[in-house]
Amino acid sequence: MRLCVLLPIYNEERELAACLDRVLASVASEVIAVDDCSTDATPQILARYHDPRLKVIRHDQNRGKGGGIRTALQHATGDMCIIQDADTEYDPRDYGRLLEPIAQGRAQVVYGARDLRKQPLIGYLGNKFLTVMTNLLCGTRLSDMETCYKVVSIALMRELNLRSRGFEVELEITVKLAKRRVKIVEVPIAYTPRPDKKLRRFRDGFRSLFALIKYRFLE
Repeated sequence: MRLCVLLPIYNEERELAACLDRVLASVASEVIAVDDCSTDATPQILARYHDPRLKVIRHDQNRGKGGGIRTALQHATGDMCIIQDADTEYDPRDYGRLLEPIAQGRAQVVYGARDLRKQPLIGYLGNKFLTVMTNLLCGTRLSDMETCYKVVSIALMRELNLRSRGFEVELEITVKLAKRRVKIVEVPIAYTPRPDKKLRRFRDGFRSLFALIKYRFLE
């Protein structure tokens, strides 16, 4: 089973090299890195890598995390894909464990469930609220809907026809999978939250809540 890593990147010079080293040391068969018009040293860091599994694409305008995922998905090959943030919050050594339920026929999609108690209180409460609302409105039984680690077949991910630009893409993916009655299994993963998250909790939280309502009832 070939796993493609979708890696949207924007101004991640501090942790990008450490992230890429970990991803390329994993079971990943392909890595599609999308530089979302970074203005720091991100392009230079990417240029240092010559691994044949790594493909680098650069946007000429910033399109957000959702836009980066959509671009990466256009170039993905293989069987399954996973989204990877370009920092060290998540551990690519978990990829193999996340693929197991799919290989064993126990799931169509696997989410990596974090220990959210490691987050600051406002982040913990926000994630819990959005997950509970998703479960209530979509009939899912998730503990961590906002997780970055979502393992989905490339064919199915393309069928979702993603449209979100920002972090609300996590909601869009989950709602559209739920509407297709796709079985999602959660697997515990390692998680080390970064203190300086780009996500603006209140602004992006409201956008995610709107996306939940929009994709559940309006589209």
